[in-house]
Amino acid sequence: MAAADTPSPSDPPVPALADRAHACARRLLEADRVLLASHIDADGLTSAGIASTALARAGIDHEVVFEKQLDADAIAGIAARGYEVVCFTDFGSGQLDVIAEHEAAGEFIPVIADHHQPADADTEFHLNPLLEGINGARELSGAGASYLLARALATEAASDGTEPIDNRDLAALAVVGAVGDMQNGRDGLVGANAAIVADGVAAGVLEERTDINLYGRQTRPLPKLLEYASDVQIPGISNDEAGAIAFLSDLDIDARVDGEWRRWVDLDDDERRTLVSALLRRAVASGVPADRIETLVGTSYTLTEETPGTELRDVSEFSTLLNATARYERADVGLAVCLGDRGAALTEARSLLRTHRRNLSEGLQWVKSEGVTHEEHLQWFDAGSRIRETIVGIVAGMAVGSPAVDRSKPVIAFAEANATELKVSARGSGTLVRRGLDLSAVMQEASRTVGGDGGGHDVAAGATIPASERDAFLTAADRLIGEQLG
Repeated sequence: MAAADTPSPSDPPVPALADRAHACARRLLEADRVLLASHIDADGLTSAGIASTALARAGIDHEVVFEKQLDADAIAGIAARGYEVVCFTDFGSGQLDVIAEHEAAGEFIPVIADHHQPADADTEFHLNPLLEGINGARELSGAGASYLLARALATEAASDGTEPIDNRDLAALAVVGAVGDMQNGRDGLVGANAAIVADGVAAGVLEERTDINLYGRQTRPLPKLLEYASDVQIPGISNDEAGAIAFLSDLDIDARVDGEWRRWVDLDDDERRTLVSALLRRAVASGVPADRIETLVGTSYTLTEETPGTELRDVSEFSTLLNATARYERADVGLAVCLGDRGAALTEARSLLRTHRRNLSEGLQWVKSEGVTHEEHLQWFDAGSRIRETIVGIVAGMAVGSPAVDRSKPVIAFAEANATELKVSARGSGTLVRRGLDLSAVMQEASRTVGGDGGGHDVAAGATIPASERDAFLTAADRLIGEQLG
């Protein structure tokens, strides 16, 4: 990027949302104390980390709480805390009808930074890309909305003549949130997200480059990097430890040093080109479809201020680490990592990550062994209590990329939420979305027909329904998906 085009701390990264962001920022600055409420996934944790840091830098006293699901009971509990202003990040828009009732009763003033489909209600301080025609599933995440709020807070806080604040370093967390929310494609982040990337690069906290598009570039030994690369199945390498080792042994690179396997991050540029070229040749020779081969290389993002070779250096691995905290009732740990704790919190997060990986592996193996049930337009599985309801959506997403399911249909996954309710998670693919699939609309409408509630994004969404209504929900969802893809 040329120097003349380098964004400055005073430039709004997304002009279309600047007015909304500044209105929200001014209201927060008027508050004596703020309650910050956020979701528990990687996007929600990074949203909270960004907003909390920005509030602290602006001198705004606040408390942070997390909710697994923002339903009527959760909103009532938030109202009971007695805060004049409540800032909702990565949720709130979809529940605006309920929030508006509490606002009308004078219980609190909501400030919302979200990217989900808004309910049929409105409020004065509402920052959401969908309200300005920006795609909330592809172009701006919850963390991105929080970042725009943080940038506006910096400008508004400095408007009284105090020392200017530069919150562009928070772009790093915003990118982690966007990638954690599956908004990146082969060509990287686009739209408003791309403007945030530019901010991060300008601030020196982010590097954008073309690289091998496999998970684990920073931490996995080379054989595991290749063996576990399930998105592109390469015969003799994917899911084949011995095959991956044999492949590496035939290359003109030193894949081991002093008996230890090197990682992708340990290779120099020439060695990386050698490995990628050989991998592409093997894929072509094995008959892997060209469109799948193309996905082996893509845009990657590196957090330049984090230690090389750690989970925090790569945005995908960072997002997985965060998912391993709040989904096991330790949102406090994930938030502490987002706020910069590289001691006890990071150690605990890594321990939770080991448990998370084991549970995901066991969950995917269960799906593979038990199989899925096919309806006309969808496929589904009911894990009951065998897969935690906080991770069943991740398992469903992993199943979409595996031979366990039919990629021509979306996957609906069920898990026990409690004695009377089921958690529903739905996952699709970019191909299905381009054909018209919108799982957010499906989850919302199908769940409400059976007395539940849901929402999300076109490619990934969720709901909570009465346990006795599973089959009726499936009937409604199958009909809706059929109409979308018809």
